[in-house]
Amino acid sequence: MTSIEYLKIPRERVGVVIGKGGISKDEIEKLTKTKIEIDSETGSVSINPTEDMDDPLSVWKARYMVKAIGRGFNPEIAMKLISDDVMLDIINLPDYVGKSKKAILRQKGRIIGKEGKTRDIITDMTDVHISIYGKTVALIGNFEHIQVAREAVDMILHGARHKTVYAFLEKKGRDLKVKEFKEIAKDEREI
Repeated sequence: MTSIEYLKIPRERVGVVIGKGGISKDEIEKLTKTKIEIDSETGSVSINPTEDMDDPLSVWKARYMVKAIGRGFNPEIAMKLISDDVMLDIINLPDYVGKSKKAILRQKGRIIGKEGKTRDIITDMTDVHISIYGKTVALIGNFEHIQVAREAVDMILHGARHKTVYAFLEKKGRDLKVKEFKEIAKDEREI
C-alpha cells in the first residue's frame, strides 16, 4: 500500500495549487487518483492514495506537481509531471552563492537575463520549462534535456559569460536533435 506524502509550499502559492474554484487541485487529484488536503494558513499539504489509484507512483507524481506549483510553475506545466518521461529538478541557489541575499538576487538576474532573454534561450534550446522563485531555480522537462539546461544554469552560477553558455546550448541542442532524429529513423526502420 502506498503511503501518505507530506510537503510544505509557500503560503502565497496555496491559491495557485487550489486554483479558481478548486479547479487545479481537482485536476491533479483526477490525474493522479489521489486526495489532496491543504492547510492554507501554514502551506502544509498531504497527499493520500485513493481506492481506485492504479499507479503506485501516483502519490509521488501528485507530490511533485504540487511542489512544482509551489516553486512558481503554473499548474498546466506542473501537470506534465504525470508523464513518466518528465521530471522536476530543483537547484538551490544558496548551495552555490551562500546565504547573501544580494548574491542570490544577482545570480537570479544572470539566469533570467535582460528582459528574460537568457531564461528564454535556455527554454527554447532545451525544451525545458524554467521557474526562478525564491531561492531556487526549478526545471521541468525530460531527463536528457534537463541535464543540458541544468549544466547551462550551473555554468552561469559559476560565472561563465552568457555568450559561452549560448554557444554550449547551441552545440548541445544540435546534438539532442541529431540523437532524436536517429531514434526516429531507427524506429521507422523497425516498422
